[in-house]
Amino acid sequence: MFRKFVVALALLAGAILPAQAQTLVNLTHSFPGSFGLITLQLTDGTVMVQSGNNQGDWYKLTPDNTGSYVNGTWTQMASLPSGYRPYAFASAVLADGRMIVEGGEYQPDSTFSLTGLGAIYDPKANTWTAMPHPKGKKWNWIGDSSSLVLPDGRYVIGNKLYKLMAALDPSTTKWKSLKSTGHNGFNSEETWTLLPDGTILTENVKKGPGTQIYNPATGVWSDAGDTPVALNGPPCCSCEGFGGLKPYCPPGEIGPAILRPDGSVFATGATPKGQNTAHTAIYKNGVWTAGPDIPNRDDCGDTFASLLPDGNVLFEGLSGSLYEFDGAAINVTHLNGSGNPLMVLPTGEILLGGSQVYRSTGSANPAWAPAITSAPSSVTRGATFQISGTQFNGLSQANSFGDELQTFTNYPLVRITNNGTGHVFYARTHDHSSMGVATGSLVVSTQVDVPSGMETGASSMVVVANGIASTPVSVTVN
Repeated sequence: MFRKFVVALALLAGAILPAQAQTLVNLTHSFPGSFGLITLQLTDGTVMVQSGNNQGDWYKLTPDNTGSYVNGTWTQMASLPSGYRPYAFASAVLADGRMIVEGGEYQPDSTFSLTGLGAIYDPKANTWTAMPHPKGKKWNWIGDSSSLVLPDGRYVIGNKLYKLMAALDPSTTKWKSLKSTGHNGFNSEETWTLLPDGTILTENVKKGPGTQIYNPATGVWSDAGDTPVALNGPPCCSCEGFGGLKPYCPPGEIGPAILRPDGSVFATGATPKGQNTAHTAIYKNGVWTAGPDIPNRDDCGDTFASLLPDGNVLFEGLSGSLYEFDGAAINVTHLNGSGNPLMVLPTGEILLGGSQVYRSTGSANPAWAPAITSAPSSVTRGATFQISGTQFNGLSQANSFGDELQTFTNYPLVRITNNGTGHVFYARTHDHSSMGVATGSLVVSTQVDVPSGMETGASSMVVVANGIASTPVSVTVN
């Protein structure tokens, strides 16, 4: 709430740490919208980026025929519906392949104003359709709310001014109120992390250092214990009134929280009241332990984090500095992200806004990769086929923010490489059977649309989840 409207004027590709060789690489083609406010990975391999010049405008980054995003090209796509130009909203890519944005803390553009407007983007038609908010006057101000997609595909959002929750059924585009019993404080500014059992972990901001877990099946919030260090920062501002409802008093800020492959959640914090150091905490097997403090008196309230393929967590401080948590320590990368959003690409790189990618030399454990168990041996251009296997959604949502601006990538991408030319094509996936994380041996599936313009002949096909590819299978494209 009341987050500073960040404008990235310039990006610095700082020093390289010899031990881990992290680098920032500038994209060959500059982002047409000056700077990117948020990046979302579409299921056809392209990336949608919101423009900082005009918040109603969106651009698409398409990788080149070698699969390189660094050498990719930009295309301006359809703009949001007239009158809707939000920043700091709730967002997700849905199981059917569409993309949703709801609410906004700055509307229009950089003017502070909570809104209940929303829209769904159809990448096949390149169109936005206005999406009404859940029923009730209290939903007129969604603003910068927490949200995520449940394993069953429903999109869940928490009302930032109250304890209300609602779920959108993408197949009907109808909202339904959800039971929300026992929540401490209210949803405002809280980071939601999807756990492998389909529940949602959050670190309370108003009632910190308390944490809770929400069970969508029962609609009940249960106690998950206190973090041993405070993660919530103090309120920044005075109370505000909205539409004659009771005044809203912002509770403070908190940082992103990421589920790691070992089943732990790494949670970052803002600087607590009366302190000069921001902390981290680790949740595993139902127990919280203190993590390492964030270096350089930096602060993670309202910042981005992404899971690297090697299991490290890359996160950004308010200073713009980038850090890696390796499971035990926080390593200063000496690289500067300048406040840009982070999102993992299918190449394993992390996209920073529309300007750079972050590269690290770490590699994934093969056990974390998706595995294809059923796929056709030949496919036809323009046709749709089903592919099945395990761990298609990865072991984590892989991206996080201090509450809003969700850029989760826990869904399968399909990449097909022509054996003769080496050219890379992404086939659009949709209607995934699950949007869960760390689904283990559960066999899941997705529908795949073969691009009508892709090259024919002998090829190899992989499923990619959060930057980690499966073992390839052979396929002939007709």
